[in-house]
Amino acid sequence: MSDLIEVKELFSSTQKTVEALRGKVEELEGKAADVVDNDTLSKMKADLSALFEAEQKSNSDRLVEVETKLNRPGAPGEKKDDEYATKFVQYLRDGEGVAEIKAMGTQTAASGGFLVSDGMREGIQSRSRRTSPIEQIASSISFSGGNYEIILERDEPGSGWGDGERTTSTETGTPTVNKISIATHDLRATPRIPQRLLDVSDYDVEGFLIGRVQDKFLRDKAQSFITGSGVDRPKGFLSYSNNNAKDEDRAAETLQYRATGASGAFATAGPADVLIRTFYDLQGMYQANASWMMKNTTAADVSVLKDGDGSYLIQSMLNTDGTIVRTIQGRPVFVADDMPEVGANSLSIAVGDFSNYLVVNSPTVSLVRDIFTQTPNVLFKFFTRVGGGVTDFDAIKLIKFGAS
Repeated sequence: MSDLIEVKELFSSTQKTVEALRGKVEELEGKAADVVDNDTLSKMKADLSALFEAEQKSNSDRLVEVETKLNRPGAPGEKKDDEYATKFVQYLRDGEGVAEIKAMGTQTAASGGFLVSDGMREGIQSRSRRTSPIEQIASSISFSGGNYEIILERDEPGSGWGDGERTTSTETGTPTVNKISIATHDLRATPRIPQRLLDVSDYDVEGFLIGRVQDKFLRDKAQSFITGSGVDRPKGFLSYSNNNAKDEDRAAETLQYRATGASGAFATAGPADVLIRTFYDLQGMYQANASWMMKNTTAADVSVLKDGDGSYLIQSMLNTDGTIVRTIQGRPVFVADDMPEVGANSLSIAVGDFSNYLVVNSPTVSLVRDIFTQTPNVLFKFFTRVGGGVTDFDAIKLIKFGAS
């Protein structure tokens, strides 16, 4: 405040000087007829005016110096904004405006931090979470009932050669059928949001919630289509019985696997052979539409394997749309986070025509808003039904990380 006091003293000194000079001029004018002639009086007025202007300029220069010090960038104290500086100068010049000068800044809320608005990006950015793309390559139907049933041929009819003129016909085998029943199960979510948040939020909270629940439903379904137990949820293809018997020798609803030859690892000699042989365990009709499915860490292990010609087993190619497709034996590799990690006797790689896994979806996802149960909160009750199961057990093969 020392600068402010000095400025006030300058104004007081200037005012006193003006009053004194005005008094001298009036005194001279009153005695002009007795003491001096008019020319002398005019000269004395000019000298006094020059003296006044010189003193006024000195005080004005000092005032400018003080104003500059108080407002220049980098000076001690807080930086003033234009409006604040204008009011300060007005106060110095004519005594009007702010009665007291206070420092302001953004470092503390009371000093002006409240006045600085924060910026915020529109919408709510969603977190990316790992999932599995099986529903993209599986078959899917819309069904609103309880169980979806399929009748499949199991054994073909028998036949034989013979000379009709000299041999009699004998009985041949009769085809058998097998019924597969795919049950649908409830998938639910019941998040809670205060009514006040829905009323005053700048964001579409309800829309955000609906989108996130739909995303969670998709990920829950994908997990169940791979490892689901079939109890209160779909049955994943890894939950079916499996053995290493060929197609014609396995029991119904059983998948075939081929072992790597080492527990929890690829074989030391020819580690890539198991993938090639498993692919050719598939019949030709399934090879044409086959896909590989494995976890990202397993894909990293497979990517360093080489075939008998020294070429890496996983090949990459660039699509016309700019996406990269990785293949084994010319068939795409899908990274599915719900596949098991490599471990002792783990079924960590699958290959086959996954259109022979059937997803049964309810036509809609129902939403009920419950405003009574937990007032003043709103319960959003989401509900749908989902089922899933293998329909052709020759179409999918597994690789087991075990000795046999």
